[in-house]
Amino acid sequence: MGYSNVALKDKIMEMYPEIAKYDISVSLDFDKAKHAYLVSFKKDKHELKTHIEKKDADECMDGIKCIYLGIQIGQFIKNFDERK
Repeated sequence: MGYSNVALKDKIMEMYPEIAKYDISVSLDFDKAKHAYLVSFKKDKHELKTHIEKKDADECMDGIKCIYLGIQIGQFIKNFDERK
């Protein structure tokens, strides 16, 4: 499946609206050596770096939510939200 980093980022933003709700910035790049997308979420001084396996990214583009990524996003939001 061929898609751009921008298309994957847009799909992640669409599937996880809490990213926009909490004004979290997202960046991602494909790491050829790891055959995975490296994803960074940033909110103020808080940052989470994780990865999405190529297979999971392909499923995401097909509209299947990545449970692992959703848990990571939820925990990230919980961590900085509790510190307010």
